[in-house]
Amino acid sequence: MSVPAATGGQLARRLGLFDAVVIGLGSMIGAGIFAALAPAAAAAGPGLLLGLALAAVVAYCNATSSARLAARYPASGGTYVYGRERLGPFWGYLAGWGFVIGKTASCAAMALTVGLYAWPQHAHAVAVAAVVALTAVNYAGIQKSAWLTRVIVAIVLAVLAGVVVACLTSPSAAAARLTAGGDATPAGVLQAAGLLFFAFAGYARIATLGEEVRDPARTIPRAVPIALGITLAVYALVAVAVLTVLGDRLAGSAAPLADAVRAAGWPQLSPLVRVGAAVAAAGSLLAAILGVSRTTLAMARDRHLPHTLAAVHPRFQVPHHAELAVGAVVATVAAVADVRSAIGFSSFAVLVYYAVANASAWTLRPGEGRPVRLIPALGLTGCLVLAFALPLPSVIAGASVLAAGALAYGARRAFRGPARTPGG
Repeated sequence: MSVPAATGGQLARRLGLFDAVVIGLGSMIGAGIFAALAPAAAAAGPGLLLGLALAAVVAYCNATSSARLAARYPASGGTYVYGRERLGPFWGYLAGWGFVIGKTASCAAMALTVGLYAWPQHAHAVAVAAVVALTAVNYAGIQKSAWLTRVIVAIVLAVLAGVVVACLTSPSAAAARLTAGGDATPAGVLQAAGLLFFAFAGYARIATLGEEVRDPARTIPRAVPIALGITLAVYALVAVAVLTVLGDRLAGSAAPLADAVRAAGWPQLSPLVRVGAAVAAAGSLLAAILGVSRTTLAMARDRHLPHTLAAVHPRFQVPHHAELAVGAVVATVAAVADVRSAIGFSSFAVLVYYAVANASAWTLRPGEGRPVRLIPALGLTGCLVLAFALPLPSVIAGASVLAAGALAYGARRAFRGPARTPGG
């Protein structure tokens, strides 16, 4: 088994099973559940829950493939490392490029979400402050990040539990229905699944942090399905609860969970839902910065990015140059642009990222922890189908970002020679 070169130093293994599960939950149970239900309902109509189930199946396949690969290659970088080791340098690079570029835009959107919920009149300033604060937490060490994530997850789960109880115990719950009929089409269900899939996508954060997990061969394959299972249960409860009070109105709601508690007769809970959304977005942002900085570290080790980004802090044992660089880029974008409606390419790029992970898992031999072949096959097929089921502008933007990365890779090989191999 080969691993990335450690010229910048190795990261410390400080995360146990509980911390790994919590980081996975913090990545998945984020702002998406507060916002994704409405556009998914608009796409799928009465097929919303079917779309959620389809997204969960694809997520399970991706999670299983990622967990097996992370146990085999317990290094920072996630699918960048797996694609490089199993499929070749180009596929690893393409996955890493798509993840870094796409997730950086997602980070800026998450930061703006924090600002819009916390202080709408000064959303950009709050977004920058959130990025600075969370980058500082990450800089102080992975254990500090894990501790803060525990607090965030506890708050968000408490808010979601309040929404579920308020909706399911409401006298008006039985009155609302999501009208059955011809509105549910296969294309609509697929598009809803594509939208809802990214509410699950954070499980890869556990694999991306593989170099910082204790006993990764045992811990990661256990942590990923536990985090995914808890998230699916929470999302299913929330979706059913919101549907019981909003019904057809869900598709047109700008803030579905806040609207749901008001419709359930609990308007006093609406401010708490807004706080929960802001906290959830902050949790997603914290975990996303962690993931992007670790993938940046891995690519810098192989000199696909400036090698200074491979530095590891001697005391905190985190990729501090990568974290500062990612934080600076995200803060700059969040300060000057509203990228919420311009990150469709992020969805496309991340689905391609997971497609590479499944293709990599397919190549594992039985003695290397290979999953049942059906799992990576379903995962690969599901990722590609959902990617091209996204709205056409998202597909075009995502394909353009990946094409730009491929051209950069080709130019680098042509003018500078092949990238340095791990350990070389």
